[in-house]
Amino acid sequence: MTGSLHTFHNGEAFPLADVPFLATDDFMQKLIDAVDGGWRVSSYFGAPAGETVALYAILAYKKKGLLGIMATTVNGEAFPSLTPIIPQLHLFEREIAEETGLLPDGHPGLKPVRFHRSFRPGHDAWGRAPGEPILPGVMEFYRVEGEEVHEVAVGPVHAGIIEPGHFRFQCHGEEVFNLEISLGYQHRGIEAGLAGGPHPRTLYRMETLAGDTTVGHSQAYCIVLEALGGMPVPARAEVLRGIALELERLANHTGDLGALAGDVGYLPTASYCGRIRGDFLNMSAVLCGSRFGRGLIRPGGVGFDCSHRQQEDLLARLDAARNDLTSAVDLLWNSPSVMARFEGTGRVDTETGREIGLVGPPARACGLNRDVRRDHPFGIFRMSQIPVVTAPTGDVYARALVRWMEAEKSLEFLAEQLRQLPGKDIRTGLKPPGGGMVAVALTEGWRGEICHVAITDAAGRFARYKVTDPSFHNWTGLSLALRNEQISDFPLCNKSFNLSYCGFDL
Repeated sequence: MTGSLHTFHNGEAFPLADVPFLATDDFMQKLIDAVDGGWRVSSYFGAPAGETVALYAILAYKKKGLLGIMATTVNGEAFPSLTPIIPQLHLFEREIAEETGLLPDGHPGLKPVRFHRSFRPGHDAWGRAPGEPILPGVMEFYRVEGEEVHEVAVGPVHAGIIEPGHFRFQCHGEEVFNLEISLGYQHRGIEAGLAGGPHPRTLYRMETLAGDTTVGHSQAYCIVLEALGGMPVPARAEVLRGIALELERLANHTGDLGALAGDVGYLPTASYCGRIRGDFLNMSAVLCGSRFGRGLIRPGGVGFDCSHRQQEDLLARLDAARNDLTSAVDLLWNSPSVMARFEGTGRVDTETGREIGLVGPPARACGLNRDVRRDHPFGIFRMSQIPVVTAPTGDVYARALVRWMEAEKSLEFLAEQLRQLPGKDIRTGLKPPGGGMVAVALTEGWRGEICHVAITDAAGRFARYKVTDPSFHNWTGLSLALRNEQISDFPLCNKSFNLSYCGFDL
């Protein structure tokens, strides 16, 4: 398979000329062969290529820690849809149609993703006339026919202070036959704004792609810049980046465990975890002054050092938080009423998870042993790996259990790294990106795999910058988790995935 792919490792840059451009039919067949051979699609997107559009596929191969890239140029207005053969492509192909105006011929559910115009003026995959208003959520939803089948629409405006998203259920009584999810209500045009960069403001956009994943996305961006400019990162900075990433994971996993407890009305764990989440956020603030890690990850290293006094403070805080979190989560596992709601609810089996391309805790909760930190290591994880944990059942209980086991591993990692910070340097000098290059960076955010791809023009500016947040892979998993479940289980299932609207609506 590598003969038709340019293979490389995470965080590497290479000339655009090294990317194999195949005839469209050959490209599609090679993509099928790759997935059949164990490769997984990390990103699939279109980019302008003169008067035509180039399609790029970024593939990941766990066994050898390899990434691969191949491309094709589409001449005409359509390309063959592979969704019926490779289900994990279904959202990618819909996105390509929206962004380029190209029709994925044979796609079984072609609909808009973010409800905006393509980057090719005058081209629209849905036949919309130039100047015609585009309203989010206005599309044909899937319907189940039958006298006793009813439809329940939820959102986009919700009762809580949360981001907008529309959920449409086809139900028979309380049983859900199908859940269709429509997002795009806060599409911010982030990727379009990255073109022509890097600009001084680009890093700040990366820090707010998904506000609860500041470290994961900003580190991926910095890895891209460092690869394009050939910038080494000091060992001390790599460790501090890893510490920040695991603090971000701990804060969010703790918050999720508390929210899951709240969704089943178990207030002790919900209350404790709400407070303990704040403790982990405050540890990030000890490092850089921001509870969300903003200002810490910078190209070439980090923006803040960690003094001996800060090390001791963080170790003491970690020890206290570990004890508190263990006690709070033990209450969950020892409560029969909680387990009765968690176990068997919202199940996604292993094969389904593999077919739709799940990543992160939802993937590991259905037995898929995948984690970028081990499979495609970056930064400190090249030297010090965190054991990957999985669960077999794919239900709410498994997704909660994986979060707790990951929190345990992150706590151990943090204590070890804080006790042995290496070196003194925390940042190297900036170098401009090379022209006519491609760089790909994966990081393991707390939701799962984050993928950033940069393609530069001859002047070293971003001709195309593609971001794939883990939520893009996982929203389909939530939809499938609700099939044949009670509609009253939706809040619990939704929280067990806890996906990002803004990370999706780029």
